[in-house]
Amino acid sequence: MGNGFKTDILDTVSRKLGPYVLLFGCYMISYGHVSPGGGFQGGVVLASGGILMLLGCREERIEGLFPLSALSLAEAFGFLIFLGIGIAGILFAGFFLASPFGSPIESKSVIPWFIYMLNMVIGIKVGAGVGLICIALLQKS
Repeated sequence: MGNGFKTDILDTVSRKLGPYVLLFGCYMISYGHVSPGGGFQGGVVLASGGILMLLGCREERIEGLFPLSALSLAEAFGFLIFLGIGIAGILFAGFFLASPFGSPIESKSVIPWFIYMLNMVIGIKVGAGVGLICIALLQKS
């Protein structure tokens, strides 16, 4: 990543604003089952917060801040967990991504926890994936 155009303003803003953007992304993922947001939107906000922090740091700190191997593992495990939840729905309820914890007729309190769990998995997967894409694009420039 070329830091030829890095300024003190970019450094200061990214260090101060980045953690708040990451926190807002976590909020969007966590409360997406009861408010606007969810796993996909929160994951993109998480990735944008990470990229904002990367824009302000020095070249040698980038790998230490967000290791590419950790992001790759998070994306792969997010996909596998999502696929496992979907297959569990097939096995226990008869169709993909159905709640394996019981039918909605039996217990209405199960559905919000199931959607919350899906939001968390999707948020991790999307955040890691978009973060990897952005890092790859920034390294090419």
